[in-house]
Amino acid sequence: SKVAETLKEFRGNYRYNMMDDNMRRFNSEIAQIWQWDDHEVVNNFSSSKDVSLDSRYTEKNVPLLVARATRAFLENAPMKWYSQDEEQRIYRKISRGALLDIFVIDMRSYRGGNSYNRQDTLNADSQYLGAAQVNWLKKELKSSKAIWKVIASDMPLGLLVEDGKDDLGRLKFEAVANGDGPALGREIEIAGILSYIKHKKIRNTVWLTADTHYTAAHYFNPNLAQFKDFDPFWEFMAGPLNSGTFGPNQTDNTFGVEVKFQKIPSNGRVNLAPVEGYQFFGDIQIDGKTAELRVDLRDNKGESLWSTTLQPKLES
Repeated sequence: SKVAETLKEFRGNYRYNMMDDNMRRFNSEIAQIWQWDDHEVVNNFSSSKDVSLDSRYTEKNVPLLVARATRAFLENAPMKWYSQDEEQRIYRKISRGALLDIFVIDMRSYRGGNSYNRQDTLNADSQYLGAAQVNWLKKELKSSKAIWKVIASDMPLGLLVEDGKDDLGRLKFEAVANGDGPALGREIEIAGILSYIKHKKIRNTVWLTADTHYTAAHYFNPNLAQFKDFDPFWEFMAGPLNSGTFGPNQTDNTFGVEVKFQKIPSNGRVNLAPVEGYQFFGDIQIDGKTAELRVDLRDNKGESLWSTTLQPKLES
């Protein structure tokens, strides 16, 4: 009935969902790893977010809204609080034995303000993950002994996600991509991570993402990229669950993304309600004997719309 502003209201967002029988059953049966994105706080929030002209908000202090929303998220998320330097840290590694390590990253907490995103140096405005998180991710990827290294990423790497225009009339961007061309803005951090993975011979990395409200399989091909210093990899996208369906988003050739599959609403319709049936989820299974990783992108009935099986590469 209204946007969340107080701590009580942000807490209520989670408690409201628990009033639903299906949601409670889902929670009782399905193990979950939570990460967050913008709608835990305010749509497309960053340090440049301004709600001063949004009549829905009586609280105009966005950092205060973020603090309250973060508290409510952590109180409800199935994860441990950190007791070290940053107790509210969300990025973390979750190990699942010899076959799988999951790296849950945070593309929201440390980003510079949403902007035209074409800075030519890495600085406070163009950072996305932040130096501490980037260094942590590189270190953990390098030390991982698991065959598959899955990076759970809030947002896609090669799709344009726009966020209005700046004072000069230039498009602002919510995600990594900023349009065709070399690695600029937030792409600089991602380019550094991808290059590190290649040169340190870190094998079998797979990226999982959501955010854009449809499902797709993206193959990143250095032969088609403007930035070429990386090994090819897959990114699989589905979700968010039980939300309006949009798409598709325009691709960006910086990292040579190829759309191998996508499912979007027909006839150009947007923001379809879940009852329309355009709800998707990803299903990944790793064979315990062969270590093959099979991916199915499924609809809300569980039918596989597209699948592929990835063969593990031995580290050398």
